[in-house]
Amino acid sequence: MLYVTLLLAGAAAILALTAGRFISLWFQAYVSGTPIKLFNIIGISMRKIPPRVIVNARITLFKAGIKDVTVSDLETHYLAGGHVTNVVGAMIAADKANIVLSWRQATAIDLAGRNILEAVKTSVNPKVIDCPGKSYGEFVTAVAKDGVQLKCRARVTVRTNLQQLVGGATEETIVARVEEGIINSIGASDTHLHVLEAPHNISKLVLDKGLDAQTAFEILSIDITELNVGENIGARLQIDRAESDKRIAQAKAEERRALAVAIEQENQAKMVDMRAKLIEAESQIPLAIAGAFTKGNLGIMDYYRLKNLQADTEMRVALAQEEEANV
Repeated sequence: MLYVTLLLAGAAAILALTAGRFISLWFQAYVSGTPIKLFNIIGISMRKIPPRVIVNARITLFKAGIKDVTVSDLETHYLAGGHVTNVVGAMIAADKANIVLSWRQATAIDLAGRNILEAVKTSVNPKVIDCPGKSYGEFVTAVAKDGVQLKCRARVTVRTNLQQLVGGATEETIVARVEEGIINSIGASDTHLHVLEAPHNISKLVLDKGLDAQTAFEILSIDITELNVGENIGARLQIDRAESDKRIAQAKAEERRALAVAIEQENQAKMVDMRAKLIEAESQIPLAIAGAFTKGNLGIMDYYRLKNLQADTEMRVALAQEEEANV
């Protein structure tokens, strides 16, 4: 009998402690002006939901003036895997900042994996993004029309666009678009001096392109923080082109020289061939003279006159060669 009494007393004590915890939460909600039925609190616990989280969230929302969020809404979001505390904090912060944010929209953003509380804070206090980012390099490099390279660094001030937070592009897209805009702006400048004189024109041109479309942010400003002169890409390209043209001209000149040498050698071969033909023809002269003697067509006096004429011609040729040598 004693054991039964002790067992009943222990069970009563455990029941009293458990009931006391639920009664404590019920009383807390009651005195906070947002009463929740005791059986509802017990049901929350039986559904494996921390009742204190739901009760505290409900009280916090009610005290902040947000009275349209029910206990059932809080339970549903918790069971869906959401962060009830973050959503409640975001709802209160948005309400105080006069930012339109419904419970449905806040829970959708939270369930999408975005930090809704951080997003609301960024919407109230704009965030600064360095461009280029740490993973993109040290500078955004671009080349003006005069061929001079410019190295640029900028800071982009953004705030969260809650209406496009779900499905909107992230910071990486903002950085990539701003880099593209800076490159296009510098590339459209006639000279790099125009860019150095008025860097704010880059910001104006980039902002006018609406780079924050379909992103989770709204770009407030783009500020150029550093602008340095890099290499003269145009001059280097001209030097490379000149070197290439020189090599092409040298190749063509070598081709013409080789052709001229070939033609000269061909002409020399023709001269040798003609000289051989001349020698062959001259070798027929004595035979012709002998034939003329035999036939009586050439007399002895005619022969001597021919020999004298040949000797005179040879003498004149020798004298002419001596005069050329002396000159």
